Amino acid sequence: MSDHVFVTAEIGINHNGDMDICKKLIDWAALSGADAVKFQKRTIDKVYTKEYLDSYRESPWGKTQRAQKEGLEFQKDEYDEIDRYCKEKGIEWFASAWDIDSQHFLRQYDLKHNKIASAMLTNKELLKTVAEEKKYTFIATGMSSFEEIDEAVAVFREHDCPFELMHCNSTYPMPKEDANLRMILTLKERYGCKVGYSGHETGRIISTSAVALGASSIERHITLDNTMYGSDQAASLNVKDLMRLIEDIRLVEKVLGDGKKVLTKKELETRKKLRGY
Repeated sequence: MSDHVFVTAEIGINHNGDMDICKKLIDWAALSGADAVKFQKRTIDKVYTKEYLDSYRESPWGKTQRAQKEGLEFQKDEYDEIDRYCKEKGIEWFASAWDIDSQHFLRQYDLKHNKIASAMLTNKELLKTVAEEKKYTFIATGMSSFEEIDEAVAVFREHDCPFELMHCNSTYPMPKEDANLRMILTLKERYGCKVGYSGHETGRIISTSAVALGASSIERHITLDNTMYGSDQAASLNVKDLMRLIEDIRLVEKVLGDGKKVLTKKELETRKKLRGY
């Protein structure tokens, strides 16, 4: 049997700043058998410029980018509750930090994993801050060249920090014809490490196919309703499809087998019937 595929249900900012929505998503992820839920943590004034934050954007929280970003950002009280609630539900949580202050913020929790978002792969100082923790880190490779991935991998190897890469196409939702799943094999060969898949497509077949190709982890955004407000909602799995995807993944793990030629008991019975021995 193949190794267990680590499934992360990415809540990200699909909670829309609402802890009730967040808890429902955690409930569904736990019920579905996901290994972890993941969030995104940002220090708004460190990640975005003042000009950008002051610019116009209409949202449920106001008419500026700042109002929208702040409306989606959980703070310590919310993360304390996330930490408590995930422990109660028996599911792991972790987050991708988009700046160094946010990574320091996450250190107050006993998290087993870190995540480098595709957008942050070229942020060397953030990479070093994460790698110094020596926690197993998932590194998404969307929007990145081989040279950029080379440099990121070098940081983690220099700090002796365990990691795996995640093949990713950073479009939301991703056109299915752009999946290029053979990149999983290419990344494995080039970097000699485990490679997972972080998907932004609709549906389940691409993620299931990634497991069949040897992906060691799968990350998919999840939502209560694809029509809810938010840039990630359309590229997310609803709760029913999350359950179906994890069932598919666990089945693929079994059917892949170990590659050894073994005649099963049932096959031996058939051979006796058809060959006479």
